Amino acid sequence: MKISRKALCIVYAATGLVALIGCWGNNIALFKDAGILDANIRFWQLTLANPASRSITVDLLCLGLAAILWMLLEARRLFMRGVWFWVLFGLFIAIGAAFPWFMIHREFVLAKQDGPAIAGTLSGGGVVGITAISILILAYTFFNLSR
Repeated sequence: MKISRKALCIVYAATGLVALIGCWGNNIALFKDAGILDANIRFWQLTLANPASRSITVDLLCLGLAAILWMLLEARRLFMRGVWFWVLFGLFIAIGAAFPWFMIHREFVLAKQDGPAIAGTLSGGGVVGITAISILILAYTFFNLSR
C-alpha cells in the first residue's frame, strides 16, 4: 500500500499528540502538589522505584539518544534548520512527542526536494501490524490517564 506524505504527517501528528497528552497528563498530576524543582526530583526518583520503571526508563533513554543522534545527522543531510528546537523539546517535554513532529518537519523538507508524492509503501501485513500496535498504545494511554 502506498503511503502519501500527507497521510504519514497525519499519523505522525496524531502520535505526537497522544505522546504529549499521555506524558503530560501524568506529569501534571505529579507536579500539582510540588514546585517544578521538587517535582522533577520526585520524577527521577520514581523512575528508580522498581525493576519495571528502571527497565522502561533505560529503554526510553537509549531510544531517545539514538533518535536524537539520527535527528541531528538527518537534519544535516537534508539541510534542515531548527533541529535543536526538536532536540530540546524532546529532552524537556517528551521525546515521544518531539520525534514525530521532527518527522513531519522532515517530510515537508523531503516534499520540497522530491515533490509531495509518496512517502513509502507498506505491505498489507505492515498496515495491519501498525494498526494493531496503534490500538494497543491508545488503549494503554487511555487506561493510564484514567487511573
